[in-house]
Amino acid sequence: MDGWWYRNIVEPGKLPLLLALVAFVVTFAVTRFVTRMIRAGRGPFHDVTSSGGHHVHHMVPGVVLMCVGGFGGVALGGRGWAASVTAVVFGIGTGLVLDEFALILYLQDVYWSEQGRKSVEMVVVTVAMLAVLLVGASPLGVNNVGSGESTGRADLITTLIGNFFLVVVCLLKGKRMTAVFGVLLPPLALVGAVRLARPGSPWATRLYRRRSRAAARAERRFLRHDARWGAARRKVDNLLGGTPSDQG
Repeated sequence: MDGWWYRNIVEPGKLPLLLALVAFVVTFAVTRFVTRMIRAGRGPFHDVTSSGGHHVHHMVPGVVLMCVGGFGGVALGGRGWAASVTAVVFGIGTGLVLDEFALILYLQDVYWSEQGRKSVEMVVVTVAMLAVLLVGASPLGVNNVGSGESTGRADLITTLIGNFFLVVVCLLKGKRMTAVFGVLLPPLALVGAVRLARPGSPWATRLYRRRSRAAARAERRFLRHDARWGAARRKVDNLLGGTPSDQG
């Protein structure tokens, strides 16, 4: 275990990345807890307002922390205890910003709406991508690698590139959760990439325009899938992101 930790975390310089990921996840969880308490009117929490009475979104201090942590990390070269501190600062800032990703995307406050769930999806995608970098063996940046291990790491790079392509296809087909879990499970990304796109997705809008049969099959498949798994998916969404205002 110590050998794996040193060769894949310490030596490649991924300790700051690990600290940033932990800070990111903890910040997102705490932020969601606080916003739910504010929404329910419980505890000592309340919205932050400026002197002019405008609501200050928590992505504002998040952007500041991202700049401090990001530029500080670049200046320090990603090594040493100071680099770990800037990584934590960057992780906290990223957690605050991505918690309001939907606001940036739609340029309006959609935090407690169906559109606001884009923030949770972005957080899950980010965590999954970082987990792959941390849990898997590092393909680059490790010294004293033998020919056999070098070949293995080259194969890993090829696999990551291929899987990234499949994940992008899943996203274009409107299969966001398949893309998320496909980051960790490449066969799942492959299945999602070869199956029909969801109606209304960029892939379906562009490529099914003149393929009425494919569009009809995609619509029928979506309706069957939603009838079977829609309620469970919405419960999970509500658990992670809160119940949208239009659902009570």
